[in-house]
Amino acid sequence: MKIATWNVNGVRAREAQLVEWIGRDRPDVVCLQEIKAAVEQVPASLKEIEGYWNYWHGQRAYSGVSLHIRRDLFATAPEYGHPPYDHETRVVAARLGGLVIASIYVPNGGKDFEAKIRFLQAMKEYVRESHAGGLELILCGDMNVARTDLDVHPKERNPKVIGQRPDERELLEGIIAEGLLDVSRTLDPDNDALFTWWPPWRSMRQRNIGWRIDYILASTSLRARLQSSAVLADVGTSDHAPVIAEFSIA
Repeated sequence: MKIATWNVNGVRAREAQLVEWIGRDRPDVVCLQEIKAAVEQVPASLKEIEGYWNYWHGQRAYSGVSLHIRRDLFATAPEYGHPPYDHETRVVAARLGGLVIASIYVPNGGKDFEAKIRFLQAMKEYVRESHAGGLELILCGDMNVARTDLDVHPKERNPKVIGQRPDERELLEGIIAEGLLDVSRTLDPDNDALFTWWPPWRSMRQRNIGWRIDYILASTSLRARLQSSAVLADVGTSDHAPVIAEFSIA
C-alpha cells in the first residue's frame, strides 16, 4: 500500500501537476492539505479522480484537506469523518476496518499560536483514545513543526521561530510517544538534508535549505509492514514536496 501526502498550497494552482503526479505514481492513498478551495471550486479533473474514493473538505481561499483512496485496494466505500479536533477544515479521516487514515493540516500558529497548541493537544488525546480503542493509525500531513534541529537546515535554525519552538516540539514528541512511528526518521534517522518545505525565495529549494514539517506517522504496530519512504523533492511547484511511504498489505 503506497500512501502519499502533499501540501499543495492551492489545488487550483496545482491542478495539472496533481493530475500528472497521481497518474504517474498511482498512490493507493493520497492525502492533500491546504487545498484553498470549497468543494464546488475543486477542478473537474480532480473532484472525482478516476479509480478513487474521493473526499474534499475545504473552504474558499484558506486551509482545507482531502483524502483519496484507490477503489481496487478498498472495494467498499470508506467511512469518512472528522475527529473532534478538526476546525477550519483541517482534518478528514477514513476508517477502513481497524485502520484509520487521516489527512491533517496543523495550524501554522503565526496568527493564533494558542489555537495551534490546542490543536496539537487535542490530536495527542485523539491518538491515545484511538489506540486504546484498538485502532491502528496512519496520520499524514503538514504538521507545521520541525521535530528536531536535524529537521531544519543550519541556516534556518532558530528556537524562537514558530515551527521550531520547544513547546511545539514537546507536543509533537508527545503525540509520537502515544504509539506512533515517524516513518521518515524510522527509515532514515541521520539524514540532515531531509526536508519537505523550503522558503519560497532566494532559490532555497534548489539549494535544499529547508525544514521537514510534513510527516507520515503510523502506529508502531505497523513497523513490520513498513517498506520504504521518500520525499519527492522534484515534484511540483508548491513550497512543500510530497512525502510517500509504502506498507505491505497484511
